[in-house]
Amino acid sequence: MIELENVAYSYGGAELLSDISLKLQPGSFHFLTGPSGAGKTTLLKLCYGALIPTAGYARLFDRDVREFDRDDIAMARRRIGVVHQDCQFLNHLSVSDNIALPLTVSGRDTLDESANLHELTNWVGLTQRAGALPPELSGGERQRAALARAVIMSPDVVLADEPTGNVDWEMSQRLMRLLIELNRMGKTIMIATHDLALIRAAKTHVQARVLRISNRRLQLAGADL
Repeated sequence: MIELENVAYSYGGAELLSDISLKLQPGSFHFLTGPSGAGKTTLLKLCYGALIPTAGYARLFDRDVREFDRDDIAMARRRIGVVHQDCQFLNHLSVSDNIALPLTVSGRDTLDESANLHELTNWVGLTQRAGALPPELSGGERQRAALARAVIMSPDVVLADEPTGNVDWEMSQRLMRLLIELNRMGKTIMIATHDLALIRAAKTHVQARVLRISNRRLQLAGADL
């Protein structure tokens, strides 16, 4: 579904990632770890076409991203749900309307999806905040809303950048259960996180590969995780 082959990426002439090869197969589950500044967010952006490799090849759904025009990127991203670390919302819309925004943009009837929207809002613990505006949310509430928005269209792939970074342990576990359930439905999941305890807990419920960025390269993490 997503494939990187000998990919490198440079910022201003300085190479951040080098010789990265990765295949996200349908139904797979990956964790991505590494120190701050190692390039986790950059790698995720390469995986959904927000960045073009400076060397090597990135393929989304069997097509080289260099061949994509604006419409191709838009269509590919309908199949990839992204939870950004710095999640942004439309401040004049309610939480519920922000979560439903991908449905609106794609032309789907939000009334037909109202049951799914309500269930998803409840799952991430925001039922009581559905009518609130984004500036009224805590950091953790914003991340939960961002996760709900990313999966509202049931994408084939979910890429999440520190989705549990500002929530407590109980909510982290709840959000992880949602991602695990999506994986059991056949969705491909990759989560960038610093939280090794969360990875260890999740691995008791799902078969997951743990990848680590170290010295600009991608490595399979050891059994200590």
